Amino acid sequence: MNEDGIPEVGVAVHDSASGRVGLVAGHRSPYVLLRPLGGGREWEADPAHLRPLSRAEFLSAQLAEVNARSRQPHPF
Repeated sequence: MNEDGIPEVGVAVHDSASGRVGLVAGHRSPYVLLRPLGGGREWEADPAHLRPLSRAEFLSAQLAEVNARSRQPHPF
């Protein structure tokens, strides 16, 4: 987090407004751009609704993403 309380690019955060977890991909005043852990479409979030994930929360979110992908059918 910088001195304004806005997370830096690359930090994993929880967006309480959407209930989603993402990585900070950039800043577009007054919003923070977040990208899902597994990649995908970015969304804008209000910095007031963001909190950094603990290491345990980050690992749990990553595992949930891997498990979700493993349940998807594989196109061959």
